[in-house]
Amino acid sequence: MRQWLDPFRARLDSTSSPMTFFFRDDDGGWEDERLFELIEVFGARTMPVTLAVIPSAMQDTVARRLGAVMDGAPRLVQVHQHGFAHVNHEPHGRKCEFGASRPAAAQRLDIEQGQARLADLFGPRVRSMFTPPWNRCTRATADCLVELGFSVLSRDAGAARFEVPALAELPVRWDWFAHRHHERLAPDAAGLSLAAAATSGEPTGIMLHHARMDETERRRLGELLDVLAHPNARVQTMWEVAEGTLHVSTS
Repeated sequence: MRQWLDPFRARLDSTSSPMTFFFRDDDGGWEDERLFELIEVFGARTMPVTLAVIPSAMQDTVARRLGAVMDGAPRLVQVHQHGFAHVNHEPHGRKCEFGASRPAAAQRLDIEQGQARLADLFGPRVRSMFTPPWNRCTRATADCLVELGFSVLSRDAGAARFEVPALAELPVRWDWFAHRHHERLAPDAAGLSLAAAATSGEPTGIMLHHARMDETERRRLGELLDVLAHPNARVQTMWEVAEGTLHVSTS
């Protein structure tokens, strides 16, 4: 069953220097049991995952449970902000919570309220990173993030960079649920796609959505993590990648 990863394994075999990977799991606050089941997949292999948490969706009881997990393994599980409510505000076109139809003041208020909510829930465990729902936002969003003290913005690698001073960008390059022509990639095609994503020379961010991952999906994820035990692979948290590659300050 692991043959779908053969192209990716071959890519690791052929590289002349270690390759860096990180996992960003979106929509923390939804489908809580599946979230913890996903964390167990990473924990069983002592590999890190960074959670993008929806502030208004995260319940206090779940946050306490998640906080206990982070306290027990601070490097393996980290959290950061995923929008505010993960709702669409655009009347037309693609879904976006922080899109062109929203003035900067409204965006800033949402981000600030979400920031305060996560600080209440997780305290200093929260990293100063922001992932917008659907991987979409505007330059005004980026400016607001800088004003509010965020250091890192994470979207899709296909999005044009804002080049905002003091805001590093750490994109994801491969979607676990990638589609082509409106159909999800078959396993063999997914393996080829992942191998291609890992050829950029930059850290390869892999986007997960635990709410959509059943037992079969988690088993396949475990297969990928097993391959990433390769000596030429280095799996880090998003913050570790930002510190080491983007030179984000920890102060």
